[in-house]
Amino acid sequence: MKIAIDISQIIYDTGVSTYTKELVKNLLKIDNKNEYLLFGGSLRRLDELNSFTESLKGNFKTKFFPLPPSAADFLWNRIHFGNIENVIGKIDVIHFSDWAQPPTNAYSVTTIHDMSPILLPEETHPKIVAVHRRKLKWVIKEIDKVIVPSQSGKDDLHKLGVASEKIVVTPEACADRFEPASENVIEKLKKKYGISGKYLIAVGNAPRKNIRRTIEAFQMAQPKIGIDNLVIIGRGDDPYLHSDRVIFTGHVPENEMPVFYSGAEALVYASLYEGFGLPILEAFACKCPVVVSDVSSLPEVAANAAVMVKPLSARSIADGIVEVLKDRTEWVKKGNRRLKDFSWEKTAQQTLEIYENRN
Repeated sequence: MKIAIDISQIIYDTGVSTYTKELVKNLLKIDNKNEYLLFGGSLRRLDELNSFTESLKGNFKTKFFPLPPSAADFLWNRIHFGNIENVIGKIDVIHFSDWAQPPTNAYSVTTIHDMSPILLPEETHPKIVAVHRRKLKWVIKEIDKVIVPSQSGKDDLHKLGVASEKIVVTPEACADRFEPASENVIEKLKKKYGISGKYLIAVGNAPRKNIRRTIEAFQMAQPKIGIDNLVIIGRGDDPYLHSDRVIFTGHVPENEMPVFYSGAEALVYASLYEGFGLPILEAFACKCPVVVSDVSSLPEVAANAAVMVKPLSARSIADGIVEVLKDRTEWVKKGNRRLKDFSWEKTAQQTLEIYENRN
């Protein structure tokens, strides 16, 4: 069987990038009887696609083409023209990314990581909302199976018109690179980013990440907890939220994320919506306790290993920060136990079963 996987998303250093990289690596590790075709499009970053595949081992070939995301959206989501097999050749199964949905004659699978662009359009850039709505139209009409990482995601997708029997829940996992860093490495990172003393971490700076309430909660809790800084990881910042104790790092290299978690007193992940929430598992792996919203998929991922809060209440988030720091060691132990319920090998095995059960 010939299986094609769109890996276009790996170049963006997002949760979707992590998913794609880890899924491909683990599929190639567990499956030596099927042939894989790793394909993707980019206008200026084809070298990064090639670099990733050069690091892989297994039964695969590659096919990359100079097609930017905007062109892929126009060609395959807007006018839905041009069978993908005309570009990559004949295949039996094709697994698409979360951006474009080309026509195909093969058994078609797509992963939809979350529905935030459609469920929270006011918190998402209009261009991204439009792209996801266009893709969803073709998913409903043509796709054979849709992979989602949580039961919450399945429920949301079904409400938006995808038949329940087409949706398969396949949880994600934490990449191997997430492990506790040494004190020396942590101190070097803190010096680089101007972090002094103890700090909390928040990951992501999009509106749905709820950063304004997170900052307000930190300021409420700060007199009780004695934490010096709140460090916010992610592109961009908000000039209205600047203060002496809030540090916006901007985009950081992926190899620094384990160090940020390792040095933090806790992760505050008060998001308004997540399809899965990989930072929860990443923090657990680095012995960083977690304060997390009690909405969407987040309780599924964290279970009883994190402090749950109401994301629309800064007071609830502040109380959660105080609570997690009261018994930090115990929450670290709970997180470590919970982490064992997830693995990329298990995710790959479940995905391979979807490919093989296409009839």
